[in-house]
Amino acid sequence: MFQGGIWSKLQGYYKWYVLGLVSVGYILGELGHYLIGTTSKVTAEYLHYGDKACMLNATHLHVAQLPQVCEKVNSSDICESLTLNGTRYCEWGYSGLGLDYQVLAGPAFMAVFTVVGVIIGVFADKFNRARILSACTAVFVAAILLMGSVTEYWHLVVLRMLMAAGEAGCNPLATGILTDLFPEHQRALVLSIFNWGIYGGYGIAFPVGRYIPTLNAWGLSWRVCYYGAGVVGVVIAALTALTLREPERTTIGEEGATPSKGKDASLESGKKMPQVTIWHVIAQPRVLLLCLAASIRHCGGMCFAYNADLYYRDYFPDVDLGWWLFAVTVGIGSVGVVVGGVVSDKFVARMGVRSRVLVLALSQLISTLPAFGSVVFGPLWAMITLAFSYFFAEMWFGIVFAILVEIVPMSVRSTTVGVFLFVMNNVGGNLPILVDPVSKAIGYREAIMIFYAGFYGISSILFFLTMFLMDGPAPAEAQGGTQGGAPGGTQGGTRGAENRAFSHDESTLPAARIPRAGLPIDNSKL
Repeated sequence: MFQGGIWSKLQGYYKWYVLGLVSVGYILGELGHYLIGTTSKVTAEYLHYGDKACMLNATHLHVAQLPQVCEKVNSSDICESLTLNGTRYCEWGYSGLGLDYQVLAGPAFMAVFTVVGVIIGVFADKFNRARILSACTAVFVAAILLMGSVTEYWHLVVLRMLMAAGEAGCNPLATGILTDLFPEHQRALVLSIFNWGIYGGYGIAFPVGRYIPTLNAWGLSWRVCYYGAGVVGVVIAALTALTLREPERTTIGEEGATPSKGKDASLESGKKMPQVTIWHVIAQPRVLLLCLAASIRHCGGMCFAYNADLYYRDYFPDVDLGWWLFAVTVGIGSVGVVVGGVVSDKFVARMGVRSRVLVLALSQLISTLPAFGSVVFGPLWAMITLAFSYFFAEMWFGIVFAILVEIVPMSVRSTTVGVFLFVMNNVGGNLPILVDPVSKAIGYREAIMIFYAGFYGISSILFFLTMFLMDGPAPAEAQGGTQGGAPGGTQGGTRGAENRAFSHDESTLPAARIPRAGLPIDNSKL
C-alpha cells in the first residue's frame, strides 16, 4: 500500500527534487569558485602573497575628509606617517592584488577546469552520470573545506585546482540528467533555473566574503566562509550520492524526431552525403571569428568577476557596496540571461542566424559605455551604470551558443561545442592575468577599463563582423518544408533554422531544427 500510494505520489516530485539538489550544489560550487575574489585581502594578510599597498584603516572616516588619500601613497614610511588630528588613518599591508592573486583566480582554476571538463564529458557518454556527479560534488566540497585550513599560498593554489577538477563535471553532467528527466516543453525553464547557480554563487560571494570575515567568529575570520560553505556542501554531496539515480537516456531534437531515417539521412537525390569532420567545421572563418569574439567577451566578464570587489574596496574604501554588488549580479544578471534567451528564441530566430548575431553585437555595444561608467564614476552612479550594463551584457551567453549549434551539423555538434568552450575558457579565463602588469604600468583603474569595458566593446565589433559571414533567412521553400511533416518541424509551426556546415555543401545539406533546450551550458561565465 505504501509502495502504490504515497511512494507513487512522491515519485512525481522526484525530478523537481533533483533540480533543487543539483542547483544548490551548483550554487555552492560557484560560491567556492568566486570566494577568492571577495576574501583575497584578508587571506593575503594571513598567507602573505601578492602586492602591498597603503590602505585606509579608519572606517569612520570618509575620503573627502583626508588630507591625503592612502591609496595614492607608494611608500610604507610615508603611509604610516599620515595623520588626521594626531591619529594615523593609513596602514601598509597586503592588498590582495598582484600577480599571485591573478594566477590564483584565473590560470590555477581554468587550466584544470577546461581539461577535466573534456575528460568528464567523454566518460559521461559511457558511464553512470549520477555516480560521476556524486564523485565530482564530493571532490569540490572537500576542496572548499580544506581551503579553510590552508597555511601556505601554494596550499591554496593546489586546492583551487582540485576544486576546479570537481566542479568541471557539475554543469555538463547535471544538464544531461535534467534533460532526460524533464519533457521538452519544460527543459528551457529547468535549465534556466539550474544555470542561475552561476549568478547565485557569484552574487552570494560578495556579502559572504565582505561581512563574514569581519565577524571573526570563533577567531577564524575568513576561514569561516570556506568552512560554512563546505559543511553545507557535505550535506548536498551526501544527498547526491544517496538519492540521485541515473535516468533513462532519451533522444531529443533531430535524433528524437527521426528514429527510422538513419539510412535516408545519408542520402540526398541518390548521392551519399559528404563526410563532415570536426576539423572542417572549426576551420570555417565564421566559427573561428565567433570563437575569438566569445573569448574576448568572456575575458571582459571574468576580469570584472575576479576584480570587482577588490576594485571597489580600493577606490571607495569608505563606502560599503557589498549588497549593491549582490543585487546587481544576482538580480539584474539573472534577468538579463532570461531576456536574452527570450529575445533570441521568440523573435530573432524567425529572421535567420544573421539576425541573432546582430542582436548579440548590439547588446554588447549597448553595455560597453555604461561598463566604462561603472569604473569611472563615483559609488552611486557606478552601481547604476553597472546595473544597466549588466542587463545587456549578460544576454550574450545563451545567444552565442544558439548561434553555434545552428551553424554546425548535428554529427559533430557536441564535439564542436566542447572545443569552443575549451578555447573560450582558456583564453577568456586566463587573459585577465595581464591586469597585474598593465595596472603596474598605467594604473589599476585603467587596466580594469581596458580588460573589462574595453573588451566588451572589442567583442561587439568582432560579433558585428561575424554577422557578415552568416547565412540570411532561409528561403520560403526551405522554411515551409520544416513546418509540415518534415522531421525537423516543431509544434505550432515554428520555422526551422538552416544548419549548413559549408558554403559548398549548401545544395546538399538539408535544413535542420535546433534542439535548443539540450545545448551544453558553460559554468565560469560572467
